[in-house]
Amino acid sequence: MAGSRGWTADILGEGFQQRTLTLEPDDEGDVVATLVRYRMPPLEQLGEFLLPDVADGIDVLYVHGWSDYFFQRHLARFWARLGARFYALDLRKYGRSLRPHQTPGYVDDLRTYDEDIEAALAVMGHGSEEHAAGRRTRRRLVLLGHSTGGLTLSLWTARNQDRVAGLVLNSPWLEFQARQLGRLAIAPLVQAGSRIDPRAQLPVVDLGFYTRSVSSTMDGAWDYDFAWRPLHGFPLHPGWLNAILRGHRLVDAGLQLRVPALTLLSARSVLLPRWNDAMMRSDTALDVDAVAERALDLGETVTIVRLDGALHDVFLSEEPVRQRAFEQIVAWGRGYLTKPPTVGR
Repeated sequence: MAGSRGWTADILGEGFQQRTLTLEPDDEGDVVATLVRYRMPPLEQLGEFLLPDVADGIDVLYVHGWSDYFFQRHLARFWARLGARFYALDLRKYGRSLRPHQTPGYVDDLRTYDEDIEAALAVMGHGSEEHAAGRRTRRRLVLLGHSTGGLTLSLWTARNQDRVAGLVLNSPWLEFQARQLGRLAIAPLVQAGSRIDPRAQLPVVDLGFYTRSVSSTMDGAWDYDFAWRPLHGFPLHPGWLNAILRGHRLVDAGLQLRVPALTLLSARSVLLPRWNDAMMRSDTALDVDAVAERALDLGETVTIVRLDGALHDVFLSEEPVRQRAFEQIVAWGRGYLTKPPTVGR
């Protein structure tokens, strides 16, 4: 059974704490996830412009993407200003949760992360046991996922709709870069590879352009740990890629979400084999047009926002772009997260 240890100081500094979540061992040995929480220090509250009407009574759980971990302090502070309690989850074999004996980022089924998510939600007061017993917290849950985390949370929400008040997706990886036809063509080869040698190393496809646009050691503005967010990403493996393609297939079939979903995307992609300065204002990881189209298959209430100048992680874009993204979340939150009055005749 999964368990957890107490809160300790986190590497992100004042206001941030982390908690290790012990999970069931797998074929590589011990496995953990790590939950990070942010509580705005009292002195910071005095100097902040607060909008507690937007997300009061909301708990936010953020899940990162592939070859990534949570380091976005400004994202936590933004949600805190809206009145939310902010949490972020470093999934098993990523970031704070990565151990030397593990294959970084590897799972062969995205449902494996159900255990990580449930362990985090239990600590947050949104556990499945409390929910099943009718001991529901009065606070509502909003899930926030980036890239692969957006795909994982979309699939989890489809199986747990009555536990989620809203879904915010930051450049979610909902469709393969070669679109549906490319996915259908490559899927049999990936499936065969996953049966023969699921942890075989596939060719490197990340040329480092996204890192160049983000890292302060290059042309970007952000500091983070290259051991947890490598220049060229983690090695790819057939078993992992097969899990991703199965997830894409499920989204393609339609998730039928009743939960309102907000999808934030760049206005354009630049997917080239050589560096281009346009990559500083574009998504260099996903085909955003394909993702925008696939996002319509999420459910009945989907809002899609295309942000000119956004990077693959919208919240790591230049400040004016980030501000527009935050404004869109505020507008969406006021429309879908605030409890509406009863409408009658």
